[in-house]
Amino acid sequence: MNETPVVLQTKSHYQILDGLRGVAALIVVMFHTCEVYSNGNHSKQVLNHGYLAVDFFFLLSGFVVAYAYDDRWGKMSQWDFYKRRLIRLQPMVIMGSVIGAALFYFQTGPAFSLVSSTPLWKMLLVMLVGFTLLPLLPSMDIRGWNEMHPLDGPAWSLFFEYIANILYAVGIRKLSNKALGIFVLLSAGLLVHLAVTAPHGDVIGGWSIDTVQLHVGFARLLYPFFAGVLLMRTGKRIHLRGGFAICSLLVIATLCMPRIGGPLWMNGLYEAFCIIVVFPIIVAIGAGERISGGLQTRLSKLLGDISYPLYITHYPLIYVYTAWVVRDKVPVRQGALVGILLFLTSVTIAYACLKLYDEPVRAWLSRRFLAKGTSIPN
Repeated sequence: MNETPVVLQTKSHYQILDGLRGVAALIVVMFHTCEVYSNGNHSKQVLNHGYLAVDFFFLLSGFVVAYAYDDRWGKMSQWDFYKRRLIRLQPMVIMGSVIGAALFYFQTGPAFSLVSSTPLWKMLLVMLVGFTLLPLLPSMDIRGWNEMHPLDGPAWSLFFEYIANILYAVGIRKLSNKALGIFVLLSAGLLVHLAVTAPHGDVIGGWSIDTVQLHVGFARLLYPFFAGVLLMRTGKRIHLRGGFAICSLLVIATLCMPRIGGPLWMNGLYEAFCIIVVFPIIVAIGAGERISGGLQTRLSKLLGDISYPLYITHYPLIYVYTAWVVRDKVPVRQGALVGILLFLTSVTIAYACLKLYDEPVRAWLSRRFLAKGTSIPN
């Protein structure tokens, strides 16, 4: 017997939050483009805290998931929930892995010690595993960086987001606000401990399957994602006119803040403060104002639409760029010009993937596996 699709009424979007996700994604591309010139020294990195965009994405995801699904569990099974999340996220995971495979052998050089010796069959096997988002062990590394997704590094955060979605669906959604608040408070403690004890004084990490990186990944995931759920449930909003502009400036300032000097724990405290306090305030402001019509609406929609495709497809270009800079000892001035081209190319590829692949595929999957009229939250 065929399963009857579950009909869920469409909900409106928080358009400012969509736009802020796009602002953060653009900063991520700029951060990764500049990263090669830091020579592994975190204190020299331009746009120093761009990696905190991942923690901001986790917070937004928790907020959106709770908004979209908290009141629907009487009409929806866990499998219905998983189908919707897979349709929303998985097509671009596959595309990111395909792009990574297509550009893989353009990345030979001293920056990536294993690329030139990796046979085609092994690279294609890694691509197919990447389609599933299952993490690779370091023994299957084909690049030399021990990434769980060596064809498309940022996919590590999607792996952890899937874990958060499973935890939410399996049981955390059933917690009362008080119990969830205690869980979030404990998660904040785990995050602060990581931030002030990390060897480099920051929360960078989470991309490898080993005890250290898994610790980092879970510490970065649990607080922001479930703080986002709690923020949505409690209804805490900050109503300010010009919310999109204010929030965009706060996101830019937070992610572009120079390294905090002094003992390493000082920078760690800054990062913990951003994740635990500043990011929820930004989301509360963004959720406190609804916009309709005009340039602000169109810009927020465009930024929101391309944010995920941009985040998940840009990094193979970063690999190529990094290999070129390191191999040819490219000076900053020349590298900056190519970096600008890389940025524009990344946005173009993301928009093309959105319109020519992601939206059509998600529409087909929705027609095939979901009820007519059902929408998939961003």
